[in-house]
Amino acid sequence: MHTHRLDRWSHDHIFNQNERRAGEKRTLIVVVITAAMMVVEIAGGLIYGSMALLADGLHMGSHAAALGLAVFAYVISRRLASDRRFAFGVGKINSLAGFGSAVMLMGFALIMIIESSERLVNPLSIAFDQALIVATVGLVVNGVSAWVLMSTPHEHHHGRGHHHHHDHNLRGAYLHVLADALTSLLAIFALLAGKYLGLVQLDPLMGIVGGMLVARWSYGLIRDASRVLLDRQADANDIAALREAIESKSTDRVADLHVWSIGHGILAAEIAVVCDEPRDPDYYKSLIPSQLNVVHATVEVHKCEGHR
Repeated sequence: MHTHRLDRWSHDHIFNQNERRAGEKRTLIVVVITAAMMVVEIAGGLIYGSMALLADGLHMGSHAAALGLAVFAYVISRRLASDRRFAFGVGKINSLAGFGSAVMLMGFALIMIIESSERLVNPLSIAFDQALIVATVGLVVNGVSAWVLMSTPHEHHHGRGHHHHHDHNLRGAYLHVLADALTSLLAIFALLAGKYLGLVQLDPLMGIVGGMLVARWSYGLIRDASRVLLDRQADANDIAALREAIESKSTDRVADLHVWSIGHGILAAEIAVVCDEPRDPDYYKSLIPSQLNVVHATVEVHKCEGHR
C-alpha cells in the first residue's frame, strides 16, 4: 500500500497547542509589574537602610522568578507543539510548570511559618509607619496583578467535567500573586493592630495564618497537576458518559476503558469494545460525546466469543 494512502488514518498531535494561550500575555504583564516592584523595593531598602523593604523586594523577586517560569512554559509549549518526540503533544508542560510553581510556593509558605514562629518567640521592634507603606504598596501592586490574571478568558469546553479544563500554569501564577496580596493584607491588619492597640504578637501570628493558607492552596495545585502528570483516570462522570454513549446504541459492550488528560482541556482515550456484529472503529469514535473533548482515541473491536 502506498504511504500517502495512510494519511486518512494518521494525524498530528498538536491539538491547537501551537496557539498563544489567553494567559500568556497577561502573565507576562504581571512578570513585568512584579520585576519592576522588586527593583524599586530592593533599591529603596539599600538606600534607606530598611530591612523590611529589602526583605519584601527579595520576596517579590522569588515570585517574579516563579511567574517567569509560567511564561517560559507557555512559550516552550508553542515552540515544541509540532515536535513528534512528544507522544501526545506538549500539553503536560502546562501542568508541569504549575506543579513546579506550586512546589516553590509551598517552600515560601513553610519559610513564612518558620520565620513567623521565631518572631513569636523572639519579637523584634517594628517600624510601623515604614512597614505599613511597604505593605500597602505591595497590596495595590498584587491586587492589580491578580485582577489582570483573573480576567483571563477561560479556555474550556462546555459539558461535564469542567475541572480537567483548568490551566494549571495560569492557576500557579495566580496563586503566587494571590499569596503576595494575602500576606500584604494580613500584614496591614497586624501592623495597624500593633501600632494602635499594642498587639505586637499579632504580626507573627498573622504570618503563621497566611503561611498555612498559602500551603493549603499549594497542596491543591500540586494534587491537581500531579493527576495530569501521572495519567490518572479522568472524572468518573466523564468515563460513565463515554461508556453510556457507546453501549446505549446496541448490545455492544465496553470491555476496557482508559480516559486521561494529555494537556489543558484535552483528553485521550483507549477503548476496547466487544460486540456480536463488529463495526468500523470510526463508528465507535463518532459516538464519543464531543463535550468531553477527546482529541485522541484508540479503539479495539473484538467479536464476542461463541458467536459467528
